Amino acid sequence: MRLRAFRAAFPHTIPIFAGFWFLGMAYGIYMNVSGFSFVYPMVMSILIFGGSLEFVAVSMLTAPFAPLQTLIMTLMIQARHLFYGISMLDKFKGMGWKKYYLIFGMCDESFSINYTAKIPQNVDRGWFMFFVTLLNQFYWVSGSTLGGLLGSLIHFDTEGLDFVMTAMFVVIFLEQLMKEKKHYTALVGTAAALICRLCFGADSFMVPTMLCILALLTVFRKPIEKAGGFV
Repeated sequence: MRLRAFRAAFPHTIPIFAGFWFLGMAYGIYMNVSGFSFVYPMVMSILIFGGSLEFVAVSMLTAPFAPLQTLIMTLMIQARHLFYGISMLDKFKGMGWKKYYLIFGMCDESFSINYTAKIPQNVDRGWFMFFVTLLNQFYWVSGSTLGGLLGSLIHFDTEGLDFVMTAMFVVIFLEQLMKEKKHYTALVGTAAALICRLCFGADSFMVPTMLCILALLTVFRKPIEKAGGFV
């Protein structure tokens, strides 16, 4: 049963492998050139497993100690998982201990596969989702660890490497935009970002933007769902 679920899950994760290894290695190298050994990206990838948050964590670790700001930033960056979790409530029912790992290991890519994949009837749904999540995390952890190790061996100009995080956000946004039949949520996010950018400036608009998006999508969730605005 487990082997059958693994064989069914693995092909769905192959495109994720290519992306996660590249981004993971970039993250590991970025950590290394920022003064951290390979142990940091390896452990952070295992315990945090949030690509965008892990990139931001590099600047948090090198900045003055600010626990409240770190907590708020962490919650805002990962706030989209609130909606992921709500969407997966029914799918995670009756999965026993696997449910807790699926909740912990949920990321954009694992959510997309587990939510939309057509699982064969002879494959256990819980084990399929488990292996999708486990494989995706393995790709990220191995990539970031390898990047941390290679960072001390490879010497090149790393200026602009941190732009990988920006590129990742753009890709995630475009993927979700293409999946939506109607782009209400994309318009909400874009408008909130532009308005908060004008009101709070380039250095302080991220947290207000995430708060506005979270509030607006919470208030208008039902009308947007009825209009076909959510995936």
